[in-house]
Amino acid sequence: MTERLDGVIVATALPYTPDDAAPAGLRPDLDRYAEHCQWLVESGCRGVGPNGSLGEYSSLTDAERREVARTAIDAVGDNGIVVVGVHGVGAHQAKYWAEVAAEDGAHGVLCLPPTMYRANPGEVIEHFAAVASVGLPVMVYNNPIDTKVDLTPALMAEIAQIDNVVAVKEFSGDVRRVLEIREAAPDLTVVAGADDVVLESLLMGATGWFAGFPNVFPVESVRLYELALQGKVAEARALYEPMVAAFRWDSRTEFVQAIKHSMDIVGRFGGPCRPPRGPLSPQQLSALEADMRRAVDAVQAA
Repeated sequence: MTERLDGVIVATALPYTPDDAAPAGLRPDLDRYAEHCQWLVESGCRGVGPNGSLGEYSSLTDAERREVARTAIDAVGDNGIVVVGVHGVGAHQAKYWAEVAAEDGAHGVLCLPPTMYRANPGEVIEHFAAVASVGLPVMVYNNPIDTKVDLTPALMAEIAQIDNVVAVKEFSGDVRRVLEIREAAPDLTVVAGADDVVLESLLMGATGWFAGFPNVFPVESVRLYELALQGKVAEARALYEPMVAAFRWDSRTEFVQAIKHSMDIVGRFGGPCRPPRGPLSPQQLSALEADMRRAVDAVQAA
């Protein structure tokens, strides 16, 4: 049976350690990454997603990219699922990464449209068909902000006809899309992709959350997800509202730096990023730390 790609799946941040021989003087710290993946699953998350945008896949060498995915798969073992990012410039690259993910034991893949080309609908469909032909369950990723390609509900209805396409990570920020996609493609799992509209998306029928801030707050994120699916709106809002200011950083250009710094704040290791991502400005740090104080205070008071 094809794996359902729902639940709370964490788009994992990737820790680095200094290494003069590595690109930008930073080498992926695979031991620390393995511990982080295990911690997330032990905290109640259904699984992890290596090599997404938050995992800085585009800054990794090919060898590093495969090592990161293998590390996540080995670390999670039978305790959760691993949905590997297979984003590529063209279908041949994305299909290659899907083949590698299948060889290494992934449970599914997450895939953007072509990443450096504004593909037309026919090209988008062919792209996903090539990835899906590998045989792993595919979560299509709609991120029109970064790709400039919008996977509209009508286009998603066509993509959903491809064998092995089972879910869509919706990152447009338009919560109206949840019901529109469910109407156009009723068998497709709708996954909330933006942390700052996750409650709204879950209440409208999304059944997954491919998430950034559970790197920081995994237990609370799982609780929020469960409350939303149970229809316990008042309890969900009480948990969500003090955290949503921090969650909004997930939808900003500097989301990787922000989530890593937030991990540092709560005692997890986030650490530096590789170029092109630079450090947050003093003004950004001040704003982020104020948002995180509110979230941390609410968590500690709960």
